[in-house]
Amino acid sequence: MTSAPTATSTPSDRSAPSAPAPAVTARDVEYRHGATRLIGHLCVPAGGAAGPAVLLLPDAYGVSGHMTGLARRLAGLGHATLVADLWGDGLLPADQAEFGPLIGAMAADRAHWTGRVRAAHEALLAQEDADTAAVVALGYCFGGSSALEYARTGGEVAGVVSVHGGLDILAFDWSAAHPAPVLVCTGAQDPMATPGMRADLTAAMTAAGLDWQEHVYSRTVHAFTSPTSKSSARPDVVAYSARSTARAWDATLRFLREVGDPRSAA
Repeated sequence: MTSAPTATSTPSDRSAPSAPAPAVTARDVEYRHGATRLIGHLCVPAGGAAGPAVLLLPDAYGVSGHMTGLARRLAGLGHATLVADLWGDGLLPADQAEFGPLIGAMAADRAHWTGRVRAAHEALLAQEDADTAAVVALGYCFGGSSALEYARTGGEVAGVVSVHGGLDILAFDWSAAHPAPVLVCTGAQDPMATPGMRADLTAAMTAAGLDWQEHVYSRTVHAFTSPTSKSSARPDVVAYSARSTARAWDATLRFLREVGDPRSAA
């Protein structure tokens, strides 16, 4: 069901405090991957697009309030955004005991994994009220891994952003990659994105001739943007960082501007 235009919070890093909050229309979008029903969440700027659309690939917690909130922020900045349902039926895993096997199953069947991303991409392209002339795949945590895998295997997007994506479950043959720019934002102490893993990834992207950026944040581990990380039982592995969250957001917005208008990178 389409909601009436609603006001979103004005991002403090991009608008004057007195600026009116932009209007966004939002609704759930049902689509399918094989026999699996998927329920994504679409946010569209009511005033028209001001940049590329975003395929938002969520962390392991699924189409959560945190992810739909990010979609509203992006739509408020002019980017039609679909939060993809990677698990099916709108499943919201509660903890690692629930999402661990789901991630393992995806990593064990990469064609199924990337097919699930492709189904979301096609669902976004089918939305008549969303400007999808260019689509950037933006993923967080498992979604970041998913964005990179989709790009690696030829997903035809205009750009790819991975924010604390787990590199430990990736393959590194990028010979079939679509020629799109890539931004990787990660923690220097992330055990799921070690220096060796980062070196393997950047070497593979370089060999494929891709335009890539890697932003590595000091004193930062895995899942640093997630609200659930604030109460982590293992802060040496998973911990929230407000500073790194802000840096990754700023880097993402700059990347979206570059994709929308390459001259803005000059």
